Amino acid sequence: MIKKNPYNTIFGKEPPQNISRATQMMEVLNSFEEEPPLQQIYMITGIRGCGKTVFMTEVSKELKKDKDWIVVELNSSQNLLNDLAAYLASENELANIFKNASINLSVFGIGLQVKESVPIANIQLALTKMLESLKKHGKKVLICIDEVTVTEHMKAFAGAFQIYVRQDLPVFLLMTGLYENINNLQNQDNLTFLYRAPKIEMRTLNIGSISDNYRKNFDLSKEDSDYMARLTRGYAFAFQVLGYFTWRCDGNYEKAIPDFRQYLEDYVYEKVWDEMSSGDRKLAYGVAKSENGKAKNIKTILDLSDNEYSVYRDRLVKRGILNGKEHGYVRFTLPLFEEYVIRAYEMI
Repeated sequence: MIKKNPYNTIFGKEPPQNISRATQMMEVLNSFEEEPPLQQIYMITGIRGCGKTVFMTEVSKELKKDKDWIVVELNSSQNLLNDLAAYLASENELANIFKNASINLSVFGIGLQVKESVPIANIQLALTKMLESLKKHGKKVLICIDEVTVTEHMKAFAGAFQIYVRQDLPVFLLMTGLYENINNLQNQDNLTFLYRAPKIEMRTLNIGSISDNYRKNFDLSKEDSDYMARLTRGYAFAFQVLGYFTWRCDGNYEKAIPDFRQYLEDYVYEKVWDEMSSGDRKLAYGVAKSENGKAKNIKTILDLSDNEYSVYRDRLVKRGILNGKEHGYVRFTLPLFEEYVIRAYEMI
């Protein structure tokens, strides 16, 4: 048994034990690094705990290995344009590039002053000049925004980013967000270009890879590690949580299951449930009460019309709560979620 717990239950932190999403990662990297780039923006979506932030971190780390890539992390609730300019100007190598280009940012309180150069009074124009200077030096800027929400700053930034792309400037964007938040941003006036932005959906992890990982870290038979892997349903956060509590239980995964269930409920399921509409909850209850997830049975249990069923089914599939890949059937993507839904719904 290894001495230090190799699993991590902290949201967004890159865990020591991680199941790679190599195909999706290579798609982003190849698109960004092509000359000219095939894409300059990707939107990473999925349910809470599916690995969106970890995936973005992996991509940014890979690009950081190249000295010509500059990685900037921004907060969508802050003034993103100002923060981007401030970060770029704070790097000594880049600051020298901007000074040599006579870019004076003193108006914004950023501190980059150039004698005998008129201060630039518009932040969008200032960034245009900064990015043009970086392009001449072969530099590329990757901007990472985690858990994007619709704010005035975010709308202003997205509008400016669209212009930078049109101007063929070396700026790239990765954004993570829940389905509803990404959708709200796409629906904003003047930001329809985001509809054309490719999405990376964080689907379930490979069950075989999860099983191999558990068998490597615990003294388990293949039968037991396969059972553990299936128990997670490929949900990234569940993979970490089950591994974490199994390690604390000295490799006894059966003993770890109660803590596994409670942790998922406390840190994920309560929040997911709170964000669901009454119609979403009703359909979820029908799915939980059905024996096989057959659409016909669910509609009978809930006395739903075909149209009502389709509306809420599609919403929960898009949000990553339901898997609707098998025609005529739906199943929860979240492990042990059936038990939680039944208790929560019957308490309403």
